[in-house]
Amino acid sequence: MKPSVAWIILFIAGLFETGWAIGLKYSDGFSRLWPSVFTAISMIISVWLLSISLKVLPVGSAYAVWTGVGATFTAILGILLFNESRDVLKILFILMIVAGLIGLRLISK
Repeated sequence: MKPSVAWIILFIAGLFETGWAIGLKYSDGFSRLWPSVFTAISMIISVWLLSISLKVLPVGSAYAVWTGVGATFTAILGILLFNESRDVLKILFILMIVAGLIGLRLISK
């Protein structure tokens, strides 16, 4: 597998991490069936895709990007779906995470 494909798979894995993080909120402590099923499936797919990307990518960078993508999109969806704070500093720090993700991608071999 080419590294460029591995990075795409890793990004998708991060999106599924976002899915399970948001799913946790909707599952209400795994007390609601369908949000809980969605959450569990998202977890499995996220970790599976991460494992595929690790065949090619360095573990430190890949793990940081995986969690960073998940954290970034989860924070954005928290703002959009749950009316969480839109504080300027919060947005700035989210952008700093994105800058870090881009930086890791650029320097990874």
